[in-house]
Amino acid sequence: MELKKIFENNQKWIDRKLATDAQYFEKLCKGQSPEVLFVGCSDSRVTAEELMGSQPGEVFVHRNVSNMIISIDLNMNAVVDYAVNFLKVKHIVICGHYFCGGVKAAMQAQDLGILNPWLRNIRDVYRIHKIELNNIPDENDRYNRLVELNVQEQCINLIKIASVQKAYKQRNLQVHGWVFDMQTGKLIDLKIDLPKELKDIMEIYDLG
Repeated sequence: MELKKIFENNQKWIDRKLATDAQYFEKLCKGQSPEVLFVGCSDSRVTAEELMGSQPGEVFVHRNVSNMIISIDLNMNAVVDYAVNFLKVKHIVICGHYFCGGVKAAMQAQDLGILNPWLRNIRDVYRIHKIELNNIPDENDRYNRLVELNVQEQCINLIKIASVQKAYKQRNLQVHGWVFDMQTGKLIDLKIDLPKELKDIMEIYDLG
């Protein structure tokens, strides 16, 4: 898309909003109170607000390559802390998508330069679940199952964070794992059992 076209589209969007509500942008400046933090993939085909049909102010969004929750990622940690402690979101969604380029790259036995330390986290997910994954004969099925397992492991990584644990105990913050199916447009809830996952890890990761 040409940059000139972007600015033309922006003006058309402004005109549409003002035609519906003359105070639209004044209201937008008054603040936000989203109930959901959405952690998704940076893939240009997966636009969080559009696929959920949400409006500005309804969803707090963080995106990175393959929707990862990495303990030393200060950007991600700042987003989670702000969403949990200041915005007081009620739900955190980790949303992957089938045919994810980052997940597929992690399955390849090759040196990918600066991507190596990032993708190593996905390779660790493969290592944890290699028996299940290696028993899936079809490559695309195995690839998409890794997408699901990566979402599951990132949800587990999320509940290792102290602020998330405290919000869960104090106000029942909920963590959800979803996958976006680009072939159908559907969001799929993986129905990850948060209480069970907490029970399994809290002996080691309980931060009070």
